Amino acid sequence: MTSLALPELSLILLGFLVVILASGVWIAVGLGLVGLLAMVLTTDIPIGQVLATTVWSASASWTLAALPLFIWMGEILFRTRLSEQMFQGLSPWLQWLPGRLIHTNIVGCGIFAAVSGSSAATCATIGKIALPELKKRGYDERMSLGTLAGSGTLGLLIPPSIPMVVYAVTANVSVLQVFLGGFLPGLLVMALYMGYVIIWSLLNPDKTPPRDPSIPFAQKLRQSAKLAPCLILIATVFLSLVLGFATATECAAWGVTGALFLAWWSGTLTWATLFESIMSATRLTCMIMLILAGAAFCTAAMAYTGIPAALAEWVKGKDLSPHMLVLALTCMYIILGCLIDGISMIVLTAVIVLPMVKEAGFDLVWFGVYLVIHVEMAQITPPVGFNLFVLQNMSGKDTMTVARAAFPFFILLNVAVLIITTFPQIVLFLPKLAFPD
Repeated sequence: MTSLALPELSLILLGFLVVILASGVWIAVGLGLVGLLAMVLTTDIPIGQVLATTVWSASASWTLAALPLFIWMGEILFRTRLSEQMFQGLSPWLQWLPGRLIHTNIVGCGIFAAVSGSSAATCATIGKIALPELKKRGYDERMSLGTLAGSGTLGLLIPPSIPMVVYAVTANVSVLQVFLGGFLPGLLVMALYMGYVIIWSLLNPDKTPPRDPSIPFAQKLRQSAKLAPCLILIATVFLSLVLGFATATECAAWGVTGALFLAWWSGTLTWATLFESIMSATRLTCMIMLILAGAAFCTAAMAYTGIPAALAEWVKGKDLSPHMLVLALTCMYIILGCLIDGISMIVLTAVIVLPMVKEAGFDLVWFGVYLVIHVEMAQITPPVGFNLFVLQNMSGKDTMTVARAAFPFFILLNVAVLIITTFPQIVLFLPKLAFPD
């Protein structure tokens, strides 16, 4: 153990973390190594004892049981014909809006987001049918790519959401309340996206193809009936959450059951697809659990250094207004989003940021939604935006072309952050309704 001053210790640990991240070491291993160095420099407590207890306590959580279930649900639905049915069911009703069928990207992603916790799965599922259809009908390819990139991120904001589960466990808050807090901001983001498409379409009428021939009302209803099982599943999960009939983990179990039914109903449930979905969900769950374990050990080690408490005191001493703190955190998360993935961004910063947020008087449920919107931004910012890679593979365009198409939606996500910061009731209304003080 050495007697380093806090500024020196902070610089050493920060420099070591930068070297670890730059070297390409797994983020989970990197966090563990940073925690190991912090404990070696600051305490004589047996490291193995701290490692064992923190990793176990971070892993043995009933809340985390929802994680593999929500991931599996998204993997099952990813392999169904849901995107084709959504396009057919939504397109007759969206023709009258300026922008016409481009809105199916936004609404379709919003619906799929409500039954999948993955941004990449949302983007790929809707994109695999929407991109060819929109291109065939003559819609502007840049707008088609941009709406898919931006709307695909709704899989993180509209519950069930994998990053929301990770945040709830990391911040020790109710995953159910964070889920409920994401519904209205998710609708807000969809409204911002659709509003932008409408304005763009009115300014560029030559880039919007003419309306498809109208069809009888009865035929519209028949086409929309294909959405019924999916909408019933969404309504069941949502009402169970709001009315308190089931916990988030129980809703995840029912969601998997509903996803299996939808896959069977669409004729895509085979032994091969079932095995693929299980293996894919297992790999992703193991990766996230490993990151959480490394983060838990790093968090415990940082507590021994006293750095988080000192930073919280420093923020308090600076007497920053809440809005200035939010602005500083927004800049930090935008930069981080260009460098690391969203899950890592949450667990990497939690130990430092959460004490500041508490000291500033922010509600941790609100902050969870705020943070998830920044994780959405990370999905569409180069060089590591995963939605950009998905659409690059699907469209054949290079990453920067897709990134330029997604840039207006990145700006709109910042507008959403500004709105929920000014009006936090948008986030807190449903959690307060379901859990009155």
